[in-house]
Amino acid sequence: MSSALKKIVIVGGGTAGWMSAAGLAHALKGQCAIELIESDDIGTVGVGEATVPHLRLFNDALQIDEVEFVRAVRGTFKLGIQFVDWGKIGDAYIHGFGTIGHDYRSLPFHQYWLKLHLQGKAHDIGEYSINTAAAPAGKFMAGASDVPASSPMARIAYAYHFDAGLYAAFLRRYAEARGIVRTEGEVVDVTLRGEDGFIEAVTLKSGARVTGDLFLDCSGFRGLLIEQALHTGYESWKHWLPCDRAVALPCAKTGPATPYTRSTARAAGWQWRIPLQHRTGNGYVYSSAHVNDDEAAATLSGHLDGKPLAGPRVLRFNTGRRRELWSRNCVAIGLAGGFLEPLESTSIYLIQSGIARLINLLPDRHMNPVLRDRYNTQATFEIEKIRDFLILHYRATERRDSEFWKYCGNMDIPASLADNIRLFRDSGRFYRDSDEMFALTSWVQVMLGQHVVPAGYHPMVDLVPQAELEKLGESVRGVVASCVAAMPEHEQFIARYARAPEAA
Repeated sequence: MSSALKKIVIVGGGTAGWMSAAGLAHALKGQCAIELIESDDIGTVGVGEATVPHLRLFNDALQIDEVEFVRAVRGTFKLGIQFVDWGKIGDAYIHGFGTIGHDYRSLPFHQYWLKLHLQGKAHDIGEYSINTAAAPAGKFMAGASDVPASSPMARIAYAYHFDAGLYAAFLRRYAEARGIVRTEGEVVDVTLRGEDGFIEAVTLKSGARVTGDLFLDCSGFRGLLIEQALHTGYESWKHWLPCDRAVALPCAKTGPATPYTRSTARAAGWQWRIPLQHRTGNGYVYSSAHVNDDEAAATLSGHLDGKPLAGPRVLRFNTGRRRELWSRNCVAIGLAGGFLEPLESTSIYLIQSGIARLINLLPDRHMNPVLRDRYNTQATFEIEKIRDFLILHYRATERRDSEFWKYCGNMDIPASLADNIRLFRDSGRFYRDSDEMFALTSWVQVMLGQHVVPAGYHPMVDLVPQAELEKLGESVRGVVASCVAAMPEHEQFIARYARAPEAA
């Protein structure tokens, strides 16, 4: 008799629930029943409006048409994140997707830039990357098919800004068209099997009882299954990522949508600005130990581009992770599994990677613990590497103008991050560990953007004659500048290819 899964139950909708439903529907192609339970009476966080380029892989795997998707979610395109006032007040740099220059003689381009910089002969590092040069100029294109494959115009890296509620609705239509059953209702009880403590069923307020073999907890911060029923425990990282609240406030769109997210450091945290086709998303992520909710809302309200479209909404959170994201026959996806603040737009990525990992390690009804253990090991590695990258932004600051920034600039950090900073300070080196999310380009841009400047460079750079070195730098900068000049305005690109009817 087959031991294959007969039924998967997803508890919770929103982005996490419907991404899970859509991903599993596509992967399993009807071989396993999938039921999603959500209640219209329970809201979702719904402010995750910025993404990283990995989402394009998720949509492509589901064979989702990009133009249809962008129109449906009233989306815009994202080349990276602009950080304002992070290293010190008056600073601005862009962490762009894509590459910086190109490898040369087996070394990454930034190593040659470092020598030119130390000689006083280099321009800002952002002028050597198409993303970081195009973003502040308001330029965007998705990539040209009529240029050589070696041209940076052929492989522009980008992500999206969108309305998270509309994305969940878009995926709901996709999933239901492929056989996913949605049940309206609120879970009020969880029944565990006596012999092994596995989840046997959930009971809804209506009295209905829903059984399954595998349960996905997409219930958000509550962790209805993974924590309230299975008590897996939580590891807090608040001592490293001290922001524990956010106030969100959308406002009217007042000008062309920028092809980047903006993160502006404030006295007790930072403010996001995310442009959509029909409005601008704004929020202030802050430490409640350093500013109260009313003061945070007032700060945010005083730094909006346009007229507020709603009242301020306060969210409370504790950065960290569940001690197990897969426990018994339950896997936590999204906020139910943990939370890393949205500084680098990683929340939706972690949903996506959790789904992909589950599909790769999909169990049968026996739930072999070797699969669970591998899932948890990989998930822990991934989230801790992202955690380190986020901490870097706070620790690598020269600001001491508020108690919050004094704390961040002097706090102890994980040994793994301290090692990376020491290595980079020595000679600009960073080595990606296995499949960690953020690669060399990301670390280089944030380190340099926040004044972690290496004392030297890779010794093999000195094998390149000075004239050749300078020619390399000017060549890369010139190519980038010409590419940016040829790109259309971001707003023009959207109007031509992906304007939502509601935003026309």
